Amino acid sequence: MGLMSSILAVFGCGKKAEQPEEEAYGIDIEHSHARARELAQEDFFWDCGNDLAPFGSDEGDTALAEYRQWRKDNPTKPLKECLVWTVESVGEMSFADYSESVLKRDLIQKQIADAGFDDQQYIFTLDISVIATGFGQLVDEGKIDADAKPIIAIAIQRLKIWAELKSDWEHACEFISNLIILERILKEA
Repeated sequence: MGLMSSILAVFGCGKKAEQPEEEAYGIDIEHSHARARELAQEDFFWDCGNDLAPFGSDEGDTALAEYRQWRKDNPTKPLKECLVWTVESVGEMSFADYSESVLKRDLIQKQIADAGFDDQQYIFTLDISVIATGFGQLVDEGKIDADAKPIIAIAIQRLKIWAELKSDWEHACEFISNLIILERILKEA
C-alpha cells in the first residue's frame, strides 16, 4: 500500500466506493410503481417510441427526465411546485395564467391560426410537459398529488381541444383517445 493509500485508509477514505445502481432512463414498466402498472394497463402509456403517448415524444421524455432530476433535488416538495416551474419555463407564462381560461375553444383556434403564435411550443410542448411531469410522479411514486391533478387536467383538456381543431392532423383521433384514457387514470390516481 502506498503512502497516499495509507493516509486515505486512516481517514476512512481508502474504501472502495460502491458503484451506485444504474438509474433507469425514460419510461420503464419493469421499474415502475405497482400502482402505476395497475392503473395504466394500456400499452401506449409505456411506449417510449409513440409520439402520442405521455412519455413517447421527445417533449414527454425530456419532461420525465427533468421531473426525476427535480424530485431527486426536492424529495419532500409537492409536485405542484415542479408543475409551476414547468409552466413558467416551458410555457414562458405566469403560472396564474395557466387556468381554465386557456381552455376556451375560440382562444385556442385563434392561437392555432396566428402565424406569430407557436402553438406547437406553447400548447403541445407545454401541455405534454405538464402531463409527463404529473404522470411521472405516478410512475415513480404510485400517486399523483391531489393539488396537482387540476393542473394536469387542464393540460389534458387543452390538448384534446387543440387536437380536435387541428383538422389536418391525421393522428388527432388516436391522440384524443389516449388523452381520454389519461383522464381516467388521473381521476383514479
